[in-house]
Amino acid sequence: MHPDIETLQRWIRIACLAEARARKPGNVHPGASFQDLTYEDFVRSAHAASPVLARGTAGTLGQTICKAVEATQAEVRTNTNLGICLLLAPMVAAVRNGDLRAEMSSVLAGTTCTDAAWVYRAIRTAVPGGLGKVDEQDVADEPTETLLEVMQRAADRDRVAWQYAHGFRDIFEIALPCLEESVDDAAEERIVGLHLRLMSQIPDTLIARKCGVDVAKESAERAAAVLSAGWPGRNARSALAGLDAWLRADGHRRNPGTTADLVAASLFAALVEGVVTEEQVTF
Repeated sequence: MHPDIETLQRWIRIACLAEARARKPGNVHPGASFQDLTYEDFVRSAHAASPVLARGTAGTLGQTICKAVEATQAEVRTNTNLGICLLLAPMVAAVRNGDLRAEMSSVLAGTTCTDAAWVYRAIRTAVPGGLGKVDEQDVADEPTETLLEVMQRAADRDRVAWQYAHGFRDIFEIALPCLEESVDDAAEERIVGLHLRLMSQIPDTLIARKCGVDVAKESAERAAAVLSAGWPGRNARSALAGLDAWLRADGHRRNPGTTADLVAASLFAALVEGVVTEEQVTF
């Protein structure tokens, strides 16, 4: 059955809340805050952005992303979901057009320079960490290329942009199979396991931008060690605590925020494709 807007909104909200609630290493959750960011900020963000993303706008894909970010910023004072909005908006557009995977390429190929301009506005509104500056198509300027083209330029330094450039392959080829394999795990263990799998195979690009590529690679190796210890078994929980402490050191600069964005998008895709039910990720 093709999901209606109400169902899409509910799935977006459930995916965002489940990602934020799970006690993933290095991230904010109900038991761990940053100085400028709490779990409640993510709750407010999910409720603010989900109706905008589900409905889309009368304008473009980029405008939907921007309006979702602006709705969030009206509720919270820091960047909570720019990456999530960037990932979910084209996914929702594909679902509204038909099949998620079948329609994704046409949604991405159909982006325009106007889409890029709206997304640049969203980025300037959210002020994400470790952004830096590039010589061509910098977000401080007005883009002269389509949203897909500017994402392709950024793909080597940002894994959210990489999804645009590569048809969301991380979600379809890594995340969804991981969720299928972990069907017997409890909801939170399943989500933490997904986070670890993505983190181990894809060094977090937010960590790379803030701390350097070598630190991002080390974080991937540490996540892989937790999995090797037998997550979600007892021995792996001690290893997870060590990873969590290491990620939270250095003023939270090692926060694997890009991985968290991919987790939220993966949970939405899993709900769309029936890999998980709403009850299996609500806890």
